[in-house]
Amino acid sequence: MVVEEVPPSLRLLYPFTPRRVRVKTGELSVVNEGEGPVVVMVHGNPSWSFLFRDLILRLRSSYRCIAVDHQGCGLSDPQKAPLRMEQHSDNLGMVLSELGVNRYALVAHDWGGAIGAHRAGLQAEKILATVFLNTAAFPVHRMPWQIRLARVPLLGRILMEQFNAFAIGAARQGVVNPLAEAVEDGFLFPWRERKSRRVVSRFVEDIPWRRSHPTWKTILQAEKGLKNLATKPCLLAWGLKDFCFDEVFLNEWIQRMPNAEVERYENAGHYVFEDAGEPLLERIEVFIGESVGAVLGG
Repeated sequence: MVVEEVPPSLRLLYPFTPRRVRVKTGELSVVNEGEGPVVVMVHGNPSWSFLFRDLILRLRSSYRCIAVDHQGCGLSDPQKAPLRMEQHSDNLGMVLSELGVNRYALVAHDWGGAIGAHRAGLQAEKILATVFLNTAAFPVHRMPWQIRLARVPLLGRILMEQFNAFAIGAARQGVVNPLAEAVEDGFLFPWRERKSRRVVSRFVEDIPWRRSHPTWKTILQAEKGLKNLATKPCLLAWGLKDFCFDEVFLNEWIQRMPNAEVERYENAGHYVFEDAGEPLLERIEVFIGESVGAVLGG
């Protein structure tokens, strides 16, 4: 059964009524709030559009905010079969086409950075600006022990699917300041049932660690696409206490996007929105306002 709305306990935090958009792999839940220049927000794993709730509330009075739940995440349909990064990118493209989005600013976090950058690199002429937060869109050559453990055959699936260890671990290790109970419930909402956690392990298994991996070609395409985006306004906003995408990854981004503005948050973890809070929201709002205004003449 597909859940199409959040429970009453989450509505104060996530006061949106997403629409359904059909793509090749099923129906996706898409937050579509506000009017004006478009800001597209792409989440990673294990997450959903709940991640961007405060940014949407902040921007929707001046911008059209679009946040997609990937297949199997949030309020979207479950995955009928395992999906690769390329398929998630294709789904994102189909959603934007269906919603009539011609130009947009991209905000992407975690594996959403790889998916969003892949899609944006293929259509760089549509990109007004980019904001990347604690992510990678290029081959990774180091992996934290938590990810390595999750990739151990059979054991990883048991931990992620039976015990929900990956999602719970991210909610607790991914922040410096412990999440409020209601916020933690929000992050864990999609993974309440064991069968729904299968997508979490599928995302982990899709990390292209070796050249033989099916997604290796796609991550190289994403990296190549960054060259097409390098001349666009870019903000790299980073929680420096991320257990996964630490400052080493930020430096990789700086090499590839040398003209980017860089904002470091010393006391923020992987879920940088939760730790950095208002200063980060304000920084993104100002950056998008200046960047989009300069391009569109607003």
